[in-house]
Amino acid sequence: MQLFSSYHNVPTLIVPGLHGSGPAHWQSWWQAVVPGALRVEQDDWSLPDIGEWTDRLLQTVVHQPEPVWLVAHSFGCLTAVNALAQRSHNIAGVFLVAAADPARFGLDEALPLSSLPVPAAMVISSNDPWLTENKALGLAQRWGAEVFSIGAAGHVNTAAGFGPWIEGLVLFRDFVRSKAGAEIVTCGHAGPVYTPSAFHAPTGASARRLVRVIISEA
Repeated sequence: MQLFSSYHNVPTLIVPGLHGSGPAHWQSWWQAVVPGALRVEQDDWSLPDIGEWTDRLLQTVVHQPEPVWLVAHSFGCLTAVNALAQRSHNIAGVFLVAAADPARFGLDEALPLSSLPVPAAMVISSNDPWLTENKALGLAQRWGAEVFSIGAAGHVNTAAGFGPWIEGLVLFRDFVRSKAGAEIVTCGHAGPVYTPSAFHAPTGASARRLVRVIISEA
C-alpha cells in the first residue's frame, strides 16, 4: 500500500451519503480545494442500496492510477466499509465521518465483523441522530478504526451548521500524515484540532483561501 508524505499527493475520493452532498456540504468544499479530489457518483442518491453503491465505488476505485483515500460520510461510510470487505486493492485508507447506523438499513450483520485491512479513522459526534455515540465507538473497535470524538456536532452535515469544516480537513490531513510516519503539524496549534466547529465564518472566497493555506502547510 502506498503511503503519502504530503497533502499535495494524497489521492482523495469523496464518498457521500444518502441524498448526496450538496454544494454547501463540507465534502463538496473539500472536493473543490483538495488537489485532484474526485467524487463517487451514484445513479440514485435517494435509494441507499448497499450492493449498487458498493459496486459503483469499487468501479471508481479500480480506475484510479494510484491508491486513494476514501473520505466518507453517513451511509457513504457503510458503503466504504462494505467495499473494503470485498476488495481493498487500490484503497490506501478510509476517513469515516458520522457513519449511519447499519441497523437502520438492515446491515448490522452484513458489514465486516473484524478490523479493516487499511488505516481507518472514525469521526464521532456525541449527539448524532443517525448513530449513538456508544454504538459508534463499538463500530470503531470492531473495524479497528482510530477514533476522533468531536463533541456535540450533530450529523456533521449542512443541517448541523457544517460548511467548509476546515478543522476536519486539518484532522484528515494529519491522520494521513501520521500513517505516512510524517511529523504532525497543525497550523500553529500545539496539537491536532479535534474541537467541533460549525465554521459559519469565514465563508466563500475567504474560506477557500484559508483551506488552501492549510493544504500548503502539508
